[in-house]
Amino acid sequence: MDDVLLSKVRLAIVMELLAADWVSFSELGRATEVTAGNLATHLARLVEAGYVKERKSFHGRRPLTTYHLTAAGKRALTSHADWLARMVAPIRPAASETA
Repeated sequence: MDDVLLSKVRLAIVMELLAADWVSFSELGRATEVTAGNLATHLARLVEAGYVKERKSFHGRRPLTTYHLTAAGKRALTSHADWLARMVAPIRPAASETA
């Protein structure tokens, strides 16, 4: 179990980052459908944990903040997914029961 990834918002952020290389703050906001303040708080926690890397730059004169899932973040996600699978295994019907 990974306490950082127990939050559904942080898990959604990590899943979005898994599918792309670098993702902008605004793209993550649209994908997760949370307020900018809430998103910033969750992203800060992921950066603090070392799961996400933050890059600040400019696009023309506008600031652009993008995020990237780190190798540690990918390992944490894999470990968390394995834990979740073990937790639901006892309640899932066996393959032979669903056929």
